[in-house]
Amino acid sequence: MATKKEIPQMVRLDTYSRWQANEGIPVYDTFFVQDLKELELGPWGRTGGHGAFVNLEGAGDTNNCYVAEVPLGGSTQPQRHLYEEMVYILQGNGATTIWNEANEKHTFEWQAGSLFAIPLNTFYQHFNTSGDTPARYVAVISAPVVMNLFHNSDFVFNAPYDFIDRYDGSRAFDGDGELFVNSRGTFNIWETNFVPNADSFELYKRANRGAGGSYLAFELAHNTMVAHISEFPVGTYKKAHKHGPGANVIILGGQGFTLLWEDGKWDDRVKVDWKPGSIVVPPSQWFHQHFNSGDIPARYLALRWGSNRYHYRPGGADDSRGSTETSVRDGGGQIEYEDEDPVVHRIFEEELKRSGAICRMKAMVSGCTGVELEE
Repeated sequence: MATKKEIPQMVRLDTYSRWQANEGIPVYDTFFVQDLKELELGPWGRTGGHGAFVNLEGAGDTNNCYVAEVPLGGSTQPQRHLYEEMVYILQGNGATTIWNEANEKHTFEWQAGSLFAIPLNTFYQHFNTSGDTPARYVAVISAPVVMNLFHNSDFVFNAPYDFIDRYDGSRAFDGDGELFVNSRGTFNIWETNFVPNADSFELYKRANRGAGGSYLAFELAHNTMVAHISEFPVGTYKKAHKHGPGANVIILGGQGFTLLWEDGKWDDRVKVDWKPGSIVVPPSQWFHQHFNSGDIPARYLALRWGSNRYHYRPGGADDSRGSTETSVRDGGGQIEYEDEDPVVHRIFEEELKRSGAICRMKAMVSGCTGVELEE
């Protein structure tokens, strides 16, 4: 009697994960990194430098980041790719050369604190001009989406096409830009190719996030991924809110902590303590709240999805209707101070006692034992 032929099981392929493994550098799968400047890297043969992938849980496989170093007195190998890439310089000085088939090479210099994006599918090469210090940077990339969409890494790295609408050779990386306001009139946007120093770049007051904070969004190289910088004063904290995946939050200055919790699971909240060089990505639709428990203003950079010009938000990241600015009482994703659990403020005041700082939330939070924030 003939036996029924066994049906083979289909194997699921993850092109991005396979590519990471084949690159031969460390891969960190984690929720939070305390200091990107101290992360151990490995030789990266393809680039000619050192690097490590950091797969942060909250990115939800929509974007990811890596940390890399350009060798002393040296450079990386030229490369191009079909995924977007935003770069923040952690330490050192250097220069980057950008070009494509249609235009001549353009070189710009950078320093610790510089922020820029690689225009899509342009050739680029990084140079270390520090002399005695490895130049280290962190980059957020849309490679997980792009590689798994095409599932062909050779195409991703060798597609012979110039996106002239993203880079035509005339847009210099000189720090110039143009200021806009978003479609709801709630925050300002700086459209540019290069931010000389994100650590000190001038921001604008943004009242609807609370705590007397300042904010500026950045549209870089006509990407669908964008950036924003937020700063809030000593003795304050921001309103809790939630959004989609992929907001890579890098601490630029100050000391504090972030509380993160899944909607409806406040008792299972996670607390991460941060300092300059820390990175955390809130998981998709988790509430998160940032607290300044130090003695100087706290500033962070978020590299994320959510262009204000180009409509694309993977994995539920769409905030085109401003849900992160709208109270949960009105169907949005922001918890107003008067609606937060009283435990939140108690945690904050306990942290301030440890650091010796004074709470300045009296005018904003009922029961605050501190003082009012001076504008």
